[in-house]
Amino acid sequence: MLRGWKFEIQLDEKSDKAVYLQIADAIIKDIHSGRLKAGDALPGSRNLAQLLKVNRNTVVEALNVLIIEGWVISKERQGTFIADTLPDFKEVQKSNRVVSTPKSTMHSHYHLQFDDGSPDSKIAPITELARAYRQIFNLKARWQMVGYGNELGGLEFRKSIVQMLNHQRGMQVNEQNICITRGSQMAMYLTAQYLFTKNDYVIVENPGYKPAWSAFENTGAKLLPASVDKDGLLIDDVVSYLKSGKKIKAIYVTPHRQYPTTVTLSLKRRLELIRLSNEYGFTIIEDDYDNEFHFGYRPVLPLSSFTELKNYVYVGTMSKVVAPALRIGYLASNDDALIEKVGSLRKIIDVQGDSIMEQAVLQLIKDGTIKRHIKKATNHYKAKRDFMATVLNKHIKSKATYAIPEGGLAFWIVPNTQIDWSQVSQTLKNKGIKIITPDTYSFAETVNGIRLGYGSLSEKELEEGIIALAEIL
Repeated sequence: MLRGWKFEIQLDEKSDKAVYLQIADAIIKDIHSGRLKAGDALPGSRNLAQLLKVNRNTVVEALNVLIIEGWVISKERQGTFIADTLPDFKEVQKSNRVVSTPKSTMHSHYHLQFDDGSPDSKIAPITELARAYRQIFNLKARWQMVGYGNELGGLEFRKSIVQMLNHQRGMQVNEQNICITRGSQMAMYLTAQYLFTKNDYVIVENPGYKPAWSAFENTGAKLLPASVDKDGLLIDDVVSYLKSGKKIKAIYVTPHRQYPTTVTLSLKRRLELIRLSNEYGFTIIEDDYDNEFHFGYRPVLPLSSFTELKNYVYVGTMSKVVAPALRIGYLASNDDALIEKVGSLRKIIDVQGDSIMEQAVLQLIKDGTIKRHIKKATNHYKAKRDFMATVLNKHIKSKATYAIPEGGLAFWIVPNTQIDWSQVSQTLKNKGIKIITPDTYSFAETVNGIRLGYGSLSEKELEEGIIALAEIL
């Protein structure tokens, strides 16, 4: 029987969210609001199906979700009831307000922080991920899932990455060419451990991504900086190093959207780099760190998609797609020995990845959640990109040069005059604004540009930050 709950659920047939999840979330919402309380009975699945004009199996699926997540309990021959033990949502909200205090204290100097292109965690599909995680943990054979798995990652998850790389990025790999890692930095570290020994050389873009440089230098390898212009990496610099007689084992590049300048490596230079790699035998380490968010016709295909390329390591991440805290990266290579060795090295430090999380993300891939999220997020970031371009045009256009990026989550801005960035940083700090200074991604502060991420900031924060920067330039 029902205890005073007026049944009100509006289903949206055009929604990307499955109908059974709409039903489950509507009931959860009523629990949060207090309309449904501990011990309240829900209608039977048949009655619920008739009320909603949906198939009974759809209702059963919704109830299964609620049971798995702990919102309701099923009592034999009695029916389905709201769980006896529920959090006090008023206390939870109060607790959340209290928790925010030390966080603001920790970053007391800043109320606004320009990062280098982090995604907006507020739009991350955390609810869907948590639900998938709980479902996987409760429904799968637990004894299998908590045991050790493959050091390269779960087979089905690797197959899903393979399908994405082959169908969307033009590559030709299989599940034996893939290793799942805890983020792209682990992929970089494992690659370096295989490729480099002391006194080897690796060419890197300048400016570039210093965490990757650190992984290379940790092996004893030495860095050779190559400049970047509006068409990407300068091939003439690469050729000069190759002809110098140094033992160059690899080149590390971000050709799709160069970090930090956001420029795309031109087709002519791509083909020349591939030719040089094949001629001199060095490996191209390709970091495709934000391929998913593209606002133009389509992303440029990776260097690793060219069948002519003999030696490559392709590094990607799921962190920007799902959530920054989700540490799932991957590397792909056509070098079987590299994958085998990387797996062995991975086993020493980590044995395997988070198999339950892999299964949860795999479920989101299969049910279309990831695809829908990428579409939603792309529109979200495009609107932010356009807003930031408007603000830049209004306040900084006469003081600096910049291009409106066709994707990614950051702008690259170069002032018309040489800037003392340490002084700029201190001035902005006094206003509670943090920036990442050029020394973070260049050799000996040889770069005058600055990378401003916009994905994680509100429009109000973006405008405030740009106006403050404009006053200094």
